[in-house]
Amino acid sequence: MSLKDQITEDMKTAMRAKDAPRLLTIRGLLAALKQKEVDERITLDDAAVVAIIDKLIKQRKDSISQFQAAQRTDLVDKESAELAVLESYLPQRLSAEQIQEQVSLILQEINATSPADMGKAMAAAKAKLAGQADMGLLSSIVKQTLNR
Repeated sequence: MSLKDQITEDMKTAMRAKDAPRLLTIRGLLAALKQKEVDERITLDDAAVVAIIDKLIKQRKDSISQFQAAQRTDLVDKESAELAVLESYLPQRLSAEQIQEQVSLILQEINATSPADMGKAMAAAKAKLAGQADMGLLSSIVKQTLNR
């Protein structure tokens, strides 16, 4: 079963259970997936679905930090609940140590040794670790490694 099919089944389950907050989040996710399919006239595979989920998670995290700054705990709670639902669809992420190991291998493969190689290194790392690693953490690890 594809990830998109799993999300659709979870929507049906949330409807039956009358779980309104979960249902709202899943419907928003399915709307984002459908929008991408319509805009680009494609059928999304699991990797593309994970990329969209990552984007939505980043939006939720940004919203949470803004709402915390404004001391809006009600909105922080709502966004945190949505974040938990979205994160449940992500595959198991690599730990920081595992990312560091992969980055070291990638940098050796492409002969990247200085901060000037950051763009080339990130392109290779994103291609290899898409969906497996948090891109913010990946970027910081690549930067630290190249600055040594």
